[in-house]
Amino acid sequence: MYRVMIIDDEKALRNLLKASVSWENLGLEVVGEAASGIEAINTIDKLRPDIVFVDIRMPFMDGIEFSKIALERYKDLKIIVLTAFDEFEYAKQCIGLGITDYLLKPIVRSDIQNACEKAIRELSKLPSAQEEPLPEGCHSDMARIKSYILENYQDSSLNLTAIAQKFGYNSSYLSRRFKAECGQNITDYIITCRMEKAKKCLQSHMLMYMTAKEVGIPDPNYFGKCFKKYTGCSYSELLKLQPGNNSI
Repeated sequence: MYRVMIIDDEKALRNLLKASVSWENLGLEVVGEAASGIEAINTIDKLRPDIVFVDIRMPFMDGIEFSKIALERYKDLKIIVLTAFDEFEYAKQCIGLGITDYLLKPIVRSDIQNACEKAIRELSKLPSAQEEPLPEGCHSDMARIKSYILENYQDSSLNLTAIAQKFGYNSSYLSRRFKAECGQNITDYIITCRMEKAKKCLQSHMLMYMTAKEVGIPDPNYFGKCFKKYTGCSYSELLKLQPGNNSI
């Protein structure tokens, strides 16, 4: 079953896409969604989708910029761009990127299904991935990788793929080995490092958007979600409780 991710800053459109077709009957599963290109880039390594629906117009990082970055990391990823009629000329920039298809808004159910079927046909032609042998020195490398993450968590481009390339591993292999050796997946470990630093920034009364940038998550909204999930409280709530903070 192929994995699908939906990226759009409008929740209503994401919900519409999820309800528009019978994904299971197509052999597809919606494994995640994101409200911005930056949020998607930060979660794509964990979700590992085969097919992505992405809106061309989004804050912080638009669909074209996202597609460039995503296809550099995952050359076999099938991207379906969503675009309004008045953005059609802008959408033509996607043609040379290797985009699988694009859909005009308002989106028609049959067009979604046709785009999915096209992506599935292209995916079915890809060679099956083979299991690679266990490299020597893998155990010691996990400690080096953890140290590398601690030293570079402020880099917003730090993710599974970048780390795998740095240390000479296949991304899927490194993901499995890191979790087996360290007890959590590599994406969660990066988030842990960033959130622990964020708590220190909060203690120094740093505003949320500044902290978000400081810890390598330039999208404040996505940072806020990560922080609340990690701590159980919103950043602004905890900031008000800090000693010496006289703000209302």
